[in-house]
Amino acid sequence: MTYTPLPQVIFLDAVGTLFGVAGTVGDIYADIAQRHGVTVDPKALNQSFFRTFNAAPTMAFPGCDPATIPQREYHWWRVLAQQTFSSAGVIDQFVDFDSFFADLYAHFATAAPWKVYADVPVALQRWQRRGIELGIISNFDSRLYKVLEALHLADFFQSVTISSETGAAKPDPLIFQAALQKHRCDPAQAWHLGDSEADDFHGAKAAGVWGVWLKRP
Repeated sequence: MTYTPLPQVIFLDAVGTLFGVAGTVGDIYADIAQRHGVTVDPKALNQSFFRTFNAAPTMAFPGCDPATIPQREYHWWRVLAQQTFSSAGVIDQFVDFDSFFADLYAHFATAAPWKVYADVPVALQRWQRRGIELGIISNFDSRLYKVLEALHLADFFQSVTISSETGAAKPDPLIFQAALQKHRCDPAQAWHLGDSEADDFHGAKAAGVWGVWLKRP
């Protein structure tokens, strides 16, 4: 029998690994748009969102002034939302898109649109009892800190490393290196779990970290 030693640190992805959207993005976007007088089919909007999201540049701002990061994140998502509604053919229905987007952006910083996967608290508690350090590596933005607090997950993690603050996004090895430095950990002593084969599994392997591809249904 081969013995695999426990790692010093386990890193996890955030969205799609620790928690996911409650319902669909299209449902949430359509619901908030309705409050602003715009009616759109949630399914069509959901398809439009993922087409736009998958074509968008990574949310990383290398070399920028850290003080400008929240503004850059906001602009990144505003462009994506505007393109999503344009693709769905309803952008002209908005009287005040800026007001709508401000509400939308704030909504995703709360617990309301998210659900924690049932297996997550049990796994985090088990690793914590074994003395394993825990960290997050995510291509999300700085709203993640508020979301983790709202979902009662923040206390499990010793570090949070996000692409917008690091200047590199998964699968770039630089974001994994930045996370490892926070724990003073050698790559061979770390694991990374995530739901993306390219970003999490292959990204971790390229950085010398043991990658685990979590296939959520």
